[in-house]
Amino acid sequence: MSPDPQLTTNWGVRSVLIVDDSRVQRDHAVNLLRELGLELVHEAGNGVEALELLAHLPEPPSVLLIDLEMPGMDGVELIQHLQRRGVSAPLVVASSRESALINSVETMSQALGLHVLAALQKPLNLAQLAAALQRFGRSAPPRASADRPAVTLADLKAALDAGQVKPYFQPKVDVRTGVVKGVEALARWLHPQLGTIAPDLFIPMAEQGGLIHELTLSIAEQSCAQAARWNRHGLRLSVAVNLSPLLLDADTFVGEASTLLEHHALAAEQVVWEITESSVVANLGAALGTLARLRLKGFGLSIDDYGTGFSSMQQLARIPFTELKIDRSFVSGASDRHHLRVILQSALDMANRLNLVTVAEGVETIEDWRLLQDFGCALGQGYLIARPMPGDDLPTWLRQHTQHLRALREGRVHGRG
Repeated sequence: MSPDPQLTTNWGVRSVLIVDDSRVQRDHAVNLLRELGLELVHEAGNGVEALELLAHLPEPPSVLLIDLEMPGMDGVELIQHLQRRGVSAPLVVASSRESALINSVETMSQALGLHVLAALQKPLNLAQLAAALQRFGRSAPPRASADRPAVTLADLKAALDAGQVKPYFQPKVDVRTGVVKGVEALARWLHPQLGTIAPDLFIPMAEQGGLIHELTLSIAEQSCAQAARWNRHGLRLSVAVNLSPLLLDADTFVGEASTLLEHHALAAEQVVWEITESSVVANLGAALGTLARLRLKGFGLSIDDYGTGFSSMQQLARIPFTELKIDRSFVSGASDRHHLRVILQSALDMANRLNLVTVAEGVETIEDWRLLQDFGCALGQGYLIARPMPGDDLPTWLRQHTQHLRALREGRVHGRG
């Protein structure tokens, strides 16, 4: 029987290696792949056999379908061997064990730098296998590059003086309506020779080299100026700016932040300072004083990356936050993972009871968007909506965005990156 043309794979998958100690399960997987139009399927009964086969195949398989529970070398150990040997073929992880275990192996594989197309619970079915293979043609998650730009603290100082470090703005939209409510300002170093340098390189450099105060005020100044320009054109948005923990004990910071408002004629509630949840531990007394004064001035305070540290509840009890941002690690993929759904819903319920504005970071799929709608999250931010962009590009993006509002409300839009 010829394969269903709706399910036939034409995503560039040339061959698959199935690693499973069960002959019945291997035969079942082979039959599913045949239905998807794949003719070249290799089989191995355990991890050792799979490694030997990989060493002798004339062409490596496009995808490895790996069972986790196998005698001798189990699937976890096999994946670790694959990483050490530099095998780059994407993985599909499968097991009949509980989803929490399967998902933990997926996370482990990604942490090792491997591309995981799917983590599936057995028995496999045609639809889930087709969906996994369909992801083959998409880009793998970016790996940390060993070739980091060779820039120095002096280069960063010169870039700040030359105005090369600029804010890009990522929209935050109402999850119920899709209407844009605010933006987050994200620092970008636009180097004339090296291109865009990632903030995870230059922000730690600024913190360690004594430039974080200057960098933060530069981004805040440019962001407030942009918000004022938007205001003049009838576009009133809140702007969130990341606040380094090193500034929480700076005596002058609250006054400097207030001066920015006066200079650009902004209301304090238009500016939200985002603080990572672990950042106020070092000098608690000074930090709490700065944060309390910022709230007295009317600024918003957001606890950023909520859920990634060990003091979340304590921080919420100590600090007068107005907003809670749930880290992307609890949002992305929550529609497929029971444990993430429980954590996400619990965090949203708690925040709503505390009258905090809730923001979900890392919204990348329509399934996660629908879940946030169901769970009552207020705002969403992520590539499903938009990537960070220069401030002057936002009005053009907004005109295009209005065409997608109905689709967002109904939960049927696709990522627009």
